[in-house]
Amino acid sequence: MRILEPGWVCEGIYLLGKPESNVYLLDGADEMAIIGGGMIYIAPLVMEQIKNLGIEPNKIKKGVILHSHFDHIGIFPYLKKNWPWLQIYGSKRAKDLLATPKVIESIQFMNDILFERENMKEKAKEMDLDFPGLEVNKTLSNNETLSVGEFTLQVLEVPGHSSCSIALYEPNIKALFASDAGGIPMGEDVFTAANSNFDKYIESLEKMSKLDVKVHLAEHFGAMTENDAQEFMKKSLKSAKSTRKLLEQVYKENKDIKTATEKVTNMLEKKLDKDFLPKEVISIVVGQMLKYISKHIN
Repeated sequence: MRILEPGWVCEGIYLLGKPESNVYLLDGADEMAIIGGGMIYIAPLVMEQIKNLGIEPNKIKKGVILHSHFDHIGIFPYLKKNWPWLQIYGSKRAKDLLATPKVIESIQFMNDILFERENMKEKAKEMDLDFPGLEVNKTLSNNETLSVGEFTLQVLEVPGHSSCSIALYEPNIKALFASDAGGIPMGEDVFTAANSNFDKYIESLEKMSKLDVKVHLAEHFGAMTENDAQEFMKKSLKSAKSTRKLLEQVYKENKDIKTATEKVTNMLEKKLDKDFLPKEVISIVVGQMLKYISKHIN
């Protein structure tokens, strides 16, 4: 089953945000956590959703970044301003990146594109939604565990989408918080986003495919349960391999990253949800993948 709209995914996990940008509230009874940071423009909506659920914000002790891209950390600076007790968790690599001036500038640039698209430039100023950087208070490494009340999450390092990507797996309810490292649901297809390293991206998919998953929690376009959750990683692996073939073919035909990026972006834009990401961002993702392909093509 696919779950796109905000609501309960399963016992203990609530989907927040909008269909194109999801974050998850993990309710461990005596403690809660927000998994994933979403896009900046959902910050006021998430605050409203939490209020409507009747949840006391001081029960939400932890916020977990699964990777440091702008569309997955957006709400955390705003939440930290309002909830100073919130502790932010992420990988050591994410901690380093989010303190780097060049990365901070890039995230602000991407956020400005979203403010323009969502017609909320003035509201962003009113709410002080600038991105000054984000401190990761506690780092997580492969095979560590993270406790959230009655839940114990296993940490998996899953690089490839980004160098800082981690996933969380809760073995008792067989829930996988994969973020974009697991591929991005796009209707009946999966969008491959091997931005950082295509080989490691596939290795990470293979690693996660070995898990017994009954609840798959993506950060774009919702969650999956039952058969959809069990089959998703197989679909993601298939998509990754076919996408790599496409990228290699277009690059071989053009021998130029810029030209190949434009052609592939135009192909993909026709298939992607209009609310996913701006074309400029899709082009960046495609360009990053082609840059890697150009160095590793046979």
